[in-house]
Amino acid sequence: MTGTEQTGARNKVIAVTGASSGIGRATALALADGGATVVVGARRSDRVAQLAGEIRARGGRAAALATDVRRRDDLIRMVDTAVTDFGRLDVLVNNAGIGPISPLDDLRVDEWDDMIDVNLRGVLHGIAAALPVFRRQGFGHLVTVASTAAYRTVPGQAVYAATKTAVRTVCEGLRQEVGDTVRVTVVSPGFVHTDFVNAIADPEARATLLASRDAMALDPTAIADAIAYAVTQPDQVDINEIVVRPTAQR
Repeated sequence: MTGTEQTGARNKVIAVTGASSGIGRATALALADGGATVVVGARRSDRVAQLAGEIRARGGRAAALATDVRRRDDLIRMVDTAVTDFGRLDVLVNNAGIGPISPLDDLRVDEWDDMIDVNLRGVLHGIAAALPVFRRQGFGHLVTVASTAAYRTVPGQAVYAATKTAVRTVCEGLRQEVGDTVRVTVVSPGFVHTDFVNAIADPEARATLLASRDAMALDPTAIADAIAYAVTQPDQVDINEIVVRPTAQR
């Protein structure tokens, strides 16, 4: 039996933000199928309630909460639910994110603010909620979903890329600060087949990206598998960064 099989996801308690669809939903299902107890949160409370019910129907354990990562109290409540209902929190997957990308000339300042609030401030709220628990327990794992935009900026994605680059920087700083009791992982997906593109306001830009998505995007399960890989390593192994992109993506 390998170390991964020995430690696995079984018996871990894992909270996942942005779990109503896409990568978050796929991750919650994959981890639950691996034996983890999952606490799922998203703004669309009906969808996470349905997801938790689906996991329980498959024999797993799950709790669902309406969670808006822009509100620090929501993340505290999510972490507290894991600890109160299931005894501890092994992993927090900071997955919630948005991408209403546009050229800077469009001056969509409200959308810039939303990306900063969700993509960056939401991750900081997750850290602030989970880190004290991890310190008290003497163990924990923070997994954050960033993007290949953290490595390569393209026109129209300046603000989005800035938030993802900032997230990668924060997580690297956290990794260096936390010592040997807390693991820190950044998973950076390339193009994934989710509803991410639907947030783009410009019809032509949206149509172009929809065509690209349908031609080459990865299924969200590919990213879920990468997250599960990091989570299921032996305790002394910290997978710091994983980049997953379609072979056709440049």
